[in-house]
Amino acid sequence: MTTQIKARSLRVRYNRREVLTAMLFLIPTMVLLVGFCYYPAFNAVKGSFYKWDGFNDPRWVGVRNYTRLFKDDVFILSLKNVFKWAAGSIVVSMTAPLIGALMIFSLKSTKTQYWYRVAFVLPMVVPTVVTIKIWTFIYEPNIGILNTLFRTIGLDSLAKNWLGETALVIPSLIFVGFPWVSGFNLLIYYAGLQNIPTDVLEYAEIDGCTNWRKIFHIELPLITGQIKLLLILGLINTLQNITLPLLMTNGGPGYDSYTPGLYMYFQAFRLGSYSMANTIATVMFVIIMGLTILSTRLRSKVEQ
Repeated sequence: MTTQIKARSLRVRYNRREVLTAMLFLIPTMVLLVGFCYYPAFNAVKGSFYKWDGFNDPRWVGVRNYTRLFKDDVFILSLKNVFKWAAGSIVVSMTAPLIGALMIFSLKSTKTQYWYRVAFVLPMVVPTVVTIKIWTFIYEPNIGILNTLFRTIGLDSLAKNWLGETALVIPSLIFVGFPWVSGFNLLIYYAGLQNIPTDVLEYAEIDGCTNWRKIFHIELPLITGQIKLLLILGLINTLQNITLPLLMTNGGPGYDSYTPGLYMYFQAFRLGSYSMANTIATVMFVIIMGLTILSTRLRSKVEQ
């Protein structure tokens, strides 16, 4: 009995030591997280209730910034633009990598699978700015690759000002990155497919399950977690997108490619209205959080 009590006390002491060690390792991360994420976020929410130009003392204005924002036609247009963008880009950015991952996973040779994964992941090392500059040149109306190709084959009517027409600018921005096989998304899907028990796939083949039935009834249902993760990440990335419209269109033509992130940037660094920038950031945080919770609940209902 005494031996059991000693063993139990040793386990408790050892567990406490583990907990203390884990906490010590977490402290630097938590300090950085609070200092560079939570504290700035708190200040942004707080700053949305003040009027501040970055120089003079902040002045309390209550919800006046929010009232102005929701009456701002440019902000409303930027919301419409970003949701159009999200509807198109999320579909293609999730579907193309999924098809690629399924095709690679279906290969029998693990060595061949490895080299295909490498081929799809390599473009990730190309800086985003370089990709944007390449696509800007492709869309250039006078000497761009796309219009030059159309003129060469006699389809002059298809040569357009892709980034300068209201009806074309959002679809053109969505098309950037064709064929949309993101190496990151592909690896997430592929990791999910690899976690499927081999016994399940072998039994399906023995039962005469066709490839299409195996995909829709076994593989896709078992990677719903990865699909949900990429859906949420894609939604967040699209709603926060600023680099693409800033470098390719500068928000034009007019305000037709404005996004809330770009409008926030202009408010802060061009107009000096940091209070409105904080207000836009807070509204976008609430929208993204709400959409994330909604997508999680919808997935839970589907699984039930």
